[in-house]
Amino acid sequence: MFRGIAEISLDPKGRLAIPAKYREVLAELCRGQLVATIDLRDACLRLYPLPVWQEIEAQLEALPSTDPASRRVQRLLLGHASDLEMDGSGRVLLPATLRKYAQLDRKLVLVGLVNKFELWSEENWQRCHDANAGEFELPAALAAIAL
Repeated sequence: MFRGIAEISLDPKGRLAIPAKYREVLAELCRGQLVATIDLRDACLRLYPLPVWQEIEAQLEALPSTDPASRRVQRLLLGHASDLEMDGSGRVLLPATLRKYAQLDRKLVLVGLVNKFELWSEENWQRCHDANAGEFELPAALAAIAL
């Protein structure tokens, strides 16, 4: 579904335009309804089509409320979750709290990850990319995949 990296811009009102190549898929899949939340490990956001988010949300809600780590994850992911809706021009408005968390300014990078997107500031994306450009150990789970 969603592949590739797109450099996009954030306008002064906090809106970003979803690249045209994704708009039709999003219109069919979720009528342009998305959910944005924070990433737990990196200074970026995760954008999910609503049906994909609803599956994740159900899994998060099913975590045991007596487990402190589960409550923390629920609090962070569900608490930051924000509904977004594409307008007629394919734009979505990002809440200020999410823009602040991911340090989003004018220049952004949208990364397609099959069923979701990551949204990065250009600066944070470059820093992450540079850190991962050298040699690193592949996870054991990737051993069976012909890369």
